[in-house]
Amino acid sequence: MADLNRIDPEPFGLPEDFLAGRLLLVDKPIGWTSFDVVNKVRYALRHKLGVKKIKVGHSGTLDPMATGLLLLCTGKFTKALARLQGLDKVYTGEITLGATTPTYDAESEPENQKPTENLTKALILDASRKFHGELDQVPPVFSAIKKDGVAAYTLARRGKEVSLEARRVTIHDFQILEVEIPFVRFRVHCSKGFYVRSLAHDFGHALGTGGYLSALRRESVGPYQVRDAWKLDQLTEAIRQLPDARDQV
Repeated sequence: MADLNRIDPEPFGLPEDFLAGRLLLVDKPIGWTSFDVVNKVRYALRHKLGVKKIKVGHSGTLDPMATGLLLLCTGKFTKALARLQGLDKVYTGEITLGATTPTYDAESEPENQKPTENLTKALILDASRKFHGELDQVPPVFSAIKKDGVAAYTLARRGKEVSLEARRVTIHDFQILEVEIPFVRFRVHCSKGFYVRSLAHDFGHALGTGGYLSALRRESVGPYQVRDAWKLDQLTEAIRQLPDARDQV
């Protein structure tokens, strides 16, 4: 298997290399699901290779409203996905204070509005200090976590009451970058299994105003940086421009 720690941002040698396995860094655009990105890349590779099937998978879901680094593996390299999922991640984003949402982000309508006039930057910075180290975090009910064999978001959309158990996660670093009440810009370095939507919700609760995630960008996964990633259209065009396969696969 190829070296996972080696990133080659240049166009690839031959289409057949993708069957042997490639790690692709993609900057996911807003409004796309992670599965949408996988499908687009898989289609481009199938067309270029002239094959009916090729394995393509991603190492960690980004919600549609989020942008940033998505790691894709192709061919035999999909065996490395579990390893990649275990890497720490860094995000930047924005929390909107003064309300909550059912999904903990801007994908659903704000509710439970509360005033934010008494908030100050000092109070916000003081609250942020509570979000460091190991802690128990309850995932959003609108998540893909299985409950009795069914995705929690499926049950939540049916109006079912969903209760998820807290998970032990780690916040290595949580920085407040900018405060313009009710908006708070942040950077968080976290462990696997961490939900930034839950961080936004819990942060708003700690301030007594409620809060939800209104913007999110994944900056890095382990050693891999979004600055080294392909824009999706550029990647599919680079695949299209590869030389034709030397042999029929």
